[in-house]
Amino acid sequence: MHTRKLLTYKGSAYFRQRILMATLSGRPVRFESIRSDDDNPGLRDFEVSFLRLIEKVTNGSVIDISYTGKCRLFIISLAGCTAVLYRPGTISGGKIKHECPTSRAIGYYLEPLIGLAPFAKNPIVATFTGITSNNTDISVDTIRTVTLANFKHFGLDTDVELKITKRGSSPLGGGEVRFICPTVRLVKPIQVVDQGRIKRIRGISFSTRVSPQTANRMVESARGVLNPLIPDIYIYTDVYKGADAGLSPGYGITLVAESTTGALMSAELMGEAGDSPEDIGQKCAKQLLSEVEKGGCFDSMHQWIAFLFMVLSTEDVSKTRIGRLSSFSMQFLRDLQDFFNVTFKIKPDTDTNTILMSCVGVGYVNTNKKMA
Repeated sequence: MHTRKLLTYKGSAYFRQRILMATLSGRPVRFESIRSDDDNPGLRDFEVSFLRLIEKVTNGSVIDISYTGKCRLFIISLAGCTAVLYRPGTISGGKIKHECPTSRAIGYYLEPLIGLAPFAKNPIVATFTGITSNNTDISVDTIRTVTLANFKHFGLDTDVELKITKRGSSPLGGGEVRFICPTVRLVKPIQVVDQGRIKRIRGISFSTRVSPQTANRMVESARGVLNPLIPDIYIYTDVYKGADAGLSPGYGITLVAESTTGALMSAELMGEAGDSPEDIGQKCAKQLLSEVEKGGCFDSMHQWIAFLFMVLSTEDVSKTRIGRLSSFSMQFLRDLQDFFNVTFKIKPDTDTNTILMSCVGVGYVNTNKKMA
């Protein structure tokens, strides 16, 4: 497919996606000058934890690290290293357990794993503990209702499951989720260009260790924004108490708009100090309307997964429509070109103010998959 030339990047920006692409492509990657000018140089605990996760789901991966003189005390934990060389092994999959530090939510770790899981040797059964929702990382609710639902476009949705067994809010977490994903040999190309019209809105309003009325208050304020626009709205309240409510009080809401063609647009917001439930519900509803206004068949948070699987699909043309390229997506496209030597054709559609994206897949074959 391509020569396995070492790719080198400065800093830790886009760290997860580059590790993900290196693992899939088999290309080694080096990160240099990781926060070298910072008072606290090197990898953060969540980046180290992510590398530990990659070690668990792969076999034969090698991680070489370099330290500043200031950071040698941290060699045992990898924290403080200012350069990392990652040589990927095979994606082994299987049963894993991963405790996520409370500096980032479970979504930080689960999101890239979702890109790897279909191409493992064995089906992945992963249990994560930590924070289930915050305002930095994608929530487990959005992953369950939107990210995994988007698998259907590529024929990957059979028997994929994400179960939230415990909720865990910031700052202490205490949540637990279980992710199950079977393996495939090939990804089919897509022709997903009809964005359709929004037909219904669904959502989840959750609370942990606060009054059960908090979740209802978010629902009512979100409905106040959305009811005049569409009649088919159902927002489920998910109130956790006791041992299943994690270690900290918290609340938040996830909203999903579904079109007549199955396109999903999402928004999510968690309550922070000083926020009222009414504010959270209203702001999240407005964010959802903003996402719907952009149009497209994949929302801003899920452009990356469409682009990744389009590149990995069989050697045929894949095509989709998006509303607007996010800055994250633009860098994702550049990195896909680096790792897989695939360039997308980008064609603005002035009639709908959307963008048509197309590429030819590399014909990625999961050679790890056990044959029946």
